[in-house]
Amino acid sequence: MASPVLTKTITRVNSRRGVIGLYMAAVVFYWASMYFYVPTLSAYIKTKTNDLAMVGLVMAQYGLWQAVARFPLGIVADWMGRRKPFIIAGFALAGLGALWMGLTNSVNGLLIGRALTGFAASVWVLLVVAVNSQFPPEDAVRISALALGVNSVSRMFATSVTGALNDRGGYPLAFFVAAGAAALAMLTMAGVREVARPPKAPSLGGLGKLITRRDVLVPSLLCAVSQFAIWAGPFTFTPILAKNLAASDNTLSLLTSLNIAMVMLGSFATSVIARRVSARWIVAFTFVVIALSMGMLTLAHSLPLVFVAQICFGLASGIGYSVLMGLSIRDVDETQRATAMGLFQAVYATGMFAGPWLSGILANRIGIQPMFGVVGAACLIIGLVGTRQLAG
Repeated sequence: MASPVLTKTITRVNSRRGVIGLYMAAVVFYWASMYFYVPTLSAYIKTKTNDLAMVGLVMAQYGLWQAVARFPLGIVADWMGRRKPFIIAGFALAGLGALWMGLTNSVNGLLIGRALTGFAASVWVLLVVAVNSQFPPEDAVRISALALGVNSVSRMFATSVTGALNDRGGYPLAFFVAAGAAALAMLTMAGVREVARPPKAPSLGGLGKLITRRDVLVPSLLCAVSQFAIWAGPFTFTPILAKNLAASDNTLSLLTSLNIAMVMLGSFATSVIARRVSARWIVAFTFVVIALSMGMLTLAHSLPLVFVAQICFGLASGIGYSVLMGLSIRDVDETQRATAMGLFQAVYATGMFAGPWLSGILANRIGIQPMFGVVGAACLIIGLVGTRQLAG
């Protein structure tokens, strides 16, 4: 007969596994709700306007409002000692934003809906920290990579069916399916039993020290540079380039799904190699691959090279993002981890905003493909210089 101590230990382990399972299920539904419509979103926006700068501006709302909301959200969550209410609210905004875009007939309506999903994406801060809270601090890089891998599985599935959804019900159907997935994410998260932490009022001095910490700030800035390229390329103007090369909606779905599949592969690979290879070398590798991918898009005159570029982009994104996210919280105290993750995600979200916006303006001036070349060269130079400032 099992002893009371053993029984209590087994119960605690099972409970922990159950919580982790619910968190991971919430991650799956949440990211599906954010990506069912992404492969053809920029092409859909272009049906409402011929201005590439406007297309970029609408797409940029997703990064802009993450940049605005993520850091304050991390501070408030640490202050209150609660994460779950904010996560559920974010899931609700994901559903509302998707519904708004599905029902609107104007480019301005799409801009509003995309802004709502930008706010919704802010709660990824709290989901990552919540999952990490179930593991020891030294596993931060590995667990962050695992969470990104699950995230990628969900996004890959969602983007793989976009073309089929468009064929069956037009562009709006994917938005409505996304809203349903957001509702499932809310229901799943409602089943998580959160243990409230002691409230911790923010200190201006403490926040100032956190913001200026090299081990937090450098990974954040480097991730912003990589996200600039990723959101200028795979998620905004690569689909438009592919459409110009006669790609169908199903082809756009496949392009995005392959990219995300490689993100998944890169993130899982990182969880294995993170303890064996210097973070500095891994991050430098990702910037080289990003630049090569941009070069391919600059030269692409047919779809096969676009496919290769998307695949390479995904590999670089999965590896670089996992390492940089893990580094940003690895040495931060548990009581400030949500704040540190909020800072990291707010800073890199500026790249998600600036990438589509500035590259859209540049594409209007010099064309889409020359823009890819300029962005790739700039990101390579800035990325390699910044990598030298990383801790090993």
